[in-house]
Amino acid sequence: MPDHPTIGVSIVTFNSSRHIGRCLDSLFAQRGVRLDVVVVDNASSDCTREILAGYHGRVRILQNRANIGFAAAQNQAIRAVRGQWILTLNPDVLMEPDFLRTMVDAGRRDSSAGSVCGKLLSIGCGFEPLSQRRIDSAGIYFTPTMRHFDRGWSEPDGPAFDHNEYVFGACAAAALYRRRTIDDISIDGDFFDPDFFAYREDADVAWRAQLLGWRCLYVPGAVAWHVRTAKPGDRRLISPLINMHSVKNRFLMRIKNATPGIYRRYWLSMTARDLLVFGGCVFTEPRSLVAFWHIVTGLRAALHRRRDIMARRKAKDADLARWFQWEPAAEPVAVEVEREPAAGVLAPV
Repeated sequence: MPDHPTIGVSIVTFNSSRHIGRCLDSLFAQRGVRLDVVVVDNASSDCTREILAGYHGRVRILQNRANIGFAAAQNQAIRAVRGQWILTLNPDVLMEPDFLRTMVDAGRRDSSAGSVCGKLLSIGCGFEPLSQRRIDSAGIYFTPTMRHFDRGWSEPDGPAFDHNEYVFGACAAAALYRRRTIDDISIDGDFFDPDFFAYREDADVAWRAQLLGWRCLYVPGAVAWHVRTAKPGDRRLISPLINMHSVKNRFLMRIKNATPGIYRRYWLSMTARDLLVFGGCVFTEPRSLVAFWHIVTGLRAALHRRRDIMARRKAKDADLARWFQWEPAAEPVAVEVEREPAAGVLAPV
């Protein structure tokens, strides 16, 4: 009998009617896997719910009365799905048919990999093809200013992105996480920090996973297409609410995860960027100033999470510092990796 691993899929929707149908169609076209799919709808006001109703029997739907944010809703879905591997999936992603199988096979061959990401390519709004294959994300990386970016963003696809590599973390638009990793790095039952609401929550998870000794594996043979609405660059094109959360989460992430050794190495570039962010809020983006109030009110919870992380920390400062570079950092995968047994690893639905 063929080995068809079970993948739990967690999706959060909010006014996602333009994309969710085709996203689910590409999900159910995946080969060589079984699926357990949970969609959490954050009080959509468009026809998202009606579209989801058309997938009755294939998707379990949890309806929220209000928009509780991407992070908290993803936690809902993750707790509800079954499987030893969990895919967090944005509704604006289309996957090639072997996307999931390729990633889970790579993850099962490498027991150090707590997460796996594929090659995300850019696609236009409404899933309209672009004139050239360009990278949306080949994993995420950090700079010495503590900014995080998607590796390869907007660059033409090419040989530089065609090798299996270890990267800092995965873009949660289509990230595969090992259930054991989720259980290990969750704090008070939350995988994503619910205080983040939205934006940077995947970078926060990636940093925490690195601290606790888990790697992220980039597998270019797994290809998907992503419509990116919040693009790096001109913040005027991003909603004021997301800009505010971006500022807030930048500092909350540091409070929780930055070690003394990282501060000693990069304090100058970090401080310069902090001053630039604060000045930008004062002079050009005053609606984001409320982020600093949220930081103050959320400080106690952030420090509680920091104590949990640091008490279980495994990575040394030198191991972490190599990931904070001006150019995207990646490491080659060794030819021989520890293989997990195929039998008995994945729980049946």
